[in-house]
Amino acid sequence: MKEHKLNLVIIEGIGKLETVQKYLGAGYKVFATGGHVRDLPQKRLAVDVKNDFEPTYVVMNDKKKAVDDLKKVASSAEKILLATDPDREGEAISWHVATLLDIPADAPVRIEFNEISKTAVQNALAHPRAIDKNLVDAQQARRVLDRLVGYKVSPVLCKKIQNNLSAGRVQSVTLRLVVEREREIQAFKSEEYWNFFSVLATKDGEIKAALVGKNGEKLKQSSKAEVDAIKEDLNGATYRVESVKKTVTHAHPYAPFITSTMQQDALNKLGMSLKQTSAAAQTLYEGVELPGEGKVALITYIRTDSTRVSSQAIASAREYIGEKYGKEYLPEKPNYYASKKSAQDAHEAIRPISLDRTPASVKAHLSKYNYQLYDLIYKRFLASQMSDATYDSVAVDIKAGEYDFHITGRTPKFDGFTKVYATATDKDKIEKEEYEKLPELQEGDILDFIRFECEQKFTKPPARYTEASLVKAMEEKGIGRPATYTPTVTILFSRKYVERDGRAIKPTELGIKVTDMLIKYFPDFMDVGFTAVMEDRLDSIEDGGRRWQDIISDFYKPFAVNLEAAKSDDYTLKEPDEPTDYVCEKCGANMVIKTGRFGKFLACPNYPKCKNTKNLDADGNIVQPPPVETSDVVCEKCGAVMVVKTGKYGKFLACPNYPKCKNIVNLEGEKNDEALPDCPKCGKPLKKITTRRSTFYGCSGYPDCNFTLAARPTGEKCPQCGSLMVAKTGKNGNYVKCSNKDCSYKHDAKDDK
Repeated sequence: MKEHKLNLVIIEGIGKLETVQKYLGAGYKVFATGGHVRDLPQKRLAVDVKNDFEPTYVVMNDKKKAVDDLKKVASSAEKILLATDPDREGEAISWHVATLLDIPADAPVRIEFNEISKTAVQNALAHPRAIDKNLVDAQQARRVLDRLVGYKVSPVLCKKIQNNLSAGRVQSVTLRLVVEREREIQAFKSEEYWNFFSVLATKDGEIKAALVGKNGEKLKQSSKAEVDAIKEDLNGATYRVESVKKTVTHAHPYAPFITSTMQQDALNKLGMSLKQTSAAAQTLYEGVELPGEGKVALITYIRTDSTRVSSQAIASAREYIGEKYGKEYLPEKPNYYASKKSAQDAHEAIRPISLDRTPASVKAHLSKYNYQLYDLIYKRFLASQMSDATYDSVAVDIKAGEYDFHITGRTPKFDGFTKVYATATDKDKIEKEEYEKLPELQEGDILDFIRFECEQKFTKPPARYTEASLVKAMEEKGIGRPATYTPTVTILFSRKYVERDGRAIKPTELGIKVTDMLIKYFPDFMDVGFTAVMEDRLDSIEDGGRRWQDIISDFYKPFAVNLEAAKSDDYTLKEPDEPTDYVCEKCGANMVIKTGRFGKFLACPNYPKCKNTKNLDADGNIVQPPPVETSDVVCEKCGAVMVVKTGKYGKFLACPNYPKCKNIVNLEGEKNDEALPDCPKCGKPLKKITTRRSTFYGCSGYPDCNFTLAARPTGEKCPQCGSLMVAKTGKNGNYVKCSNKDCSYKHDAKDDK
């Protein structure tokens, strides 16, 4: 019987595989790559700066099996379609996959859908196209530029500050925003000012009028003496209503969410972090399990900076609003919102796929955050197509001698879109202004003075950024794009360049050092305006206006000059070695405190003649090694507590469940081996571990500490980064090298004698 060949559809996220498969139906097989499958290799630049910045791509280590599986499936497919995400990143992934599968460049294999619904998927199948090389080149340019900056600049930071530091085109400029805000706060000088009110009587009650000027000029009170002088001037003054202006004011609905506004509102209204918001949004986009339906996607694509909405979605919203809320909540014409010039308008705003799936109808099947975010997205989209909210507003000007007073009041007239969605600020204003409904006043009315109410105030420094306000600043200043906001902020925390203070973000001392160093040597790429211009230039590649290599070249020429200047001078922010009273027992010198990969440690200043080092605990005390023998190690195969036994090769750990479990761990080193140093992570002794398959060196504190080395540690520490040195054998003989993969220090074994 002849085997029936399937049509293969390749997507990115594994989470949406089931959802997409459901809408494709019989005859189709969906394969998820799990993101990128090819990239620049990790341990080398892989960009030929002398050959038009030609990149070298390799299959990523963790994707080799996936690529093998993909090739095997593709070999038996009748047709292959590439349905990766509808953005530059997705286009590039499709291009890499097509390259690996030898698909011709002009083959119509690319399909895309902005939402995972049956209609969208079926429509995409009917309109395949060739891979858009301009989109691919736009992503390539970003990847190459970011590699050049990160790979070239990070070693400068390691040399001049400390090891294991990184720089990035977007992350470093974002860090600068945080550092400069902190310096604004530190430099801020608070100034005194006073709010001055006169409480006046009307026939319907009291009103509180604010002093705003004198003889038509603005007036600011900055001391109690000035306030007292004004009170003296106003003693016995007549308060007369000069003008009463009544208007109807309008509040227009907010645009539907884009990535940044969704992240901001999720934090401000729900208290969700960027990570929580991104995770919840991804789940809602890929699909959630609903009874009797399987996986169902609830929202459209989540990485977008466009406020555009399809005509079908607008029509659906208007029909829903008219039926549920009444015609008065439906504007005469649909509401349209302008997107930023740089927005990728091929995308829609973030919206629910179907308004019939109300938040209440799916609440029981969603986690807390997934439900809260869906409710927020649903209401924001619905409100975006509703009528304006209107208010009866009154503004009253009052004159008292030479002094000008003003008072305003506003009461809701028609709630409009706020019936469905209002920000916390909107609600505060509405609640506050309802209590400020003014009594009926007429021009020429004389009001009786009751009392003064004066409040001493002090100006406050600008607030530290929160995750939400930092994303907002990145968007406004053109730093990065929707897909980069969350990973950029996340890496600042992971690198310990910033830390949290409640919801606020503040820079660490390390973050400040890194920023200052980068500004000193690389003023261009650390300039916020330059970064925004570069983003626009990279975006222009998508339009096919310029070769991506030319844009990289324009950046790289001055960058290379700055790089050489940074490498050639002796300027450093590295902390000097801290002298101590600890005496080296090997040579008698006073040891010094150094900072390495795993924190501070003691080292002999006579290195390399003396290589003595000692670990320090958090309080700066020397870590005393515990006994080598232990019986509290848990068997990684069955979970039993292992016991110490002695065999012909010495002591070893054995599982007590033998012969059902035959796990053993050798505790003895080879004869004549030098004593092994302490574990740099926890201070317990290292031990040689021999299994039937391999020999390696690990911490005796396992499983609480999982530190391991593939080669024998010599006992010395790297003079550059403080990591353990290990003995190696190469084609030219024995040598000793640093165990830190990011450090290149090594020396011949003979130097060790």
